[in-house]
Amino acid sequence: MTQQEKVTSGFEVAFGHQPDFIVRAPGRVNLIGEHTDYNDGFVLPCAIQYATLVAVSARADDKVVVSALDYDGQTDEFVLSEQIVPQENKLWANYVRGVVTELQKRGHQLKGCNLAITGNVPQGAGLSSSAALEVGIGYAFDQLCQLNIDKADIALIGQAAENNFVGCACGIMDQLISACGREQMAIGIDCRTLGLTEVSIPSGMTIMMINSNVKRGLVDSEYNTRRAQCEQAAAHFGVSHLRDVTVAVFEMKKDQLDPVVAKRAEHVVYENKRTVDAMKAFNKGDIVKISQLMAASHASMRDLFEITTKEIDYLVELIDGVLQDKGGVRMTGGGFGGCVVALVPEAMVDEISKLIEDNYQADTGLKETIYISGPMAGVDTLALEMA
Repeated sequence: MTQQEKVTSGFEVAFGHQPDFIVRAPGRVNLIGEHTDYNDGFVLPCAIQYATLVAVSARADDKVVVSALDYDGQTDEFVLSEQIVPQENKLWANYVRGVVTELQKRGHQLKGCNLAITGNVPQGAGLSSSAALEVGIGYAFDQLCQLNIDKADIALIGQAAENNFVGCACGIMDQLISACGREQMAIGIDCRTLGLTEVSIPSGMTIMMINSNVKRGLVDSEYNTRRAQCEQAAAHFGVSHLRDVTVAVFEMKKDQLDPVVAKRAEHVVYENKRTVDAMKAFNKGDIVKISQLMAASHASMRDLFEITTKEIDYLVELIDGVLQDKGGVRMTGGGFGGCVVALVPEAMVDEISKLIEDNYQADTGLKETIYISGPMAGVDTLALEMA
């Protein structure tokens, strides 16, 4: 059964009729530019084929009724004309409620609706399942109520929902790439201006994402600590964000910083430069340069930002040993587990997959999960398949 068939049949079971339309919002993988987004810096993600689907139909009243097909058909229900409050026992529902709340805050007139949600973006893997849900819900209401919201604004609404309602201080990258992705392109994002730059993926290359399946403990508290350290460093340099610190200025003044804070800032300052350099290298098809930049990014996350794990480092070294300068590999996502991303020649996918399958579990005791995707388009509606 396809994802579209699953969401359609699940919707029919929950509500007794076919949906009016279905929205697809993709997850994402970040090729380079880690922990730069909340520093107003640069990132280079692409949308992937793994996505959240939202089936939608209008209601005659002002209720929103949601069926979460991946949570054993759990439902949530709330009324648009009443105060919408967080649900402590159904955390998934807060993403829906949060997006609706942010839409209402902006003065949009919403209609009641039935929603069924499913998805195959791996959860907890750093591939942005939550952002895909937020963008999918935002776009569903945009289409249902003919709000004509720009896709970048839908991303901002999703981010605000996660910040204000869910309570996670995320950056804008995840929502923006889910909303604005392009087929066969990565998107360079300036997280200050939200300017988007299309970046070509070299022909013959594909993207492998290998989930380490390391359980991510302490990730929220460590994320908040890193963020505070970056803010402390920015204040030291007299700027609002580390984006405004050049490599030259950093090198001149870094010795005045607390040593740990200096390491964190060094990662961000150089990672921003690496990301801008990577955009140029991708557009030139310079795979050797891309390989070097991704390797330097991973080393920086390991040694300066200190967010990798031994299993993640093992995967990167294992893949790099075979890939060398034919592609690039690094950890992706917030850290402390999650996924490794590898840009690999299509002809090497089977070899690298077998290498991982033969070694990773034997050496770490954990079983990996491998995902493969080219860059995909951002949020959109799907054509209904008529029974």
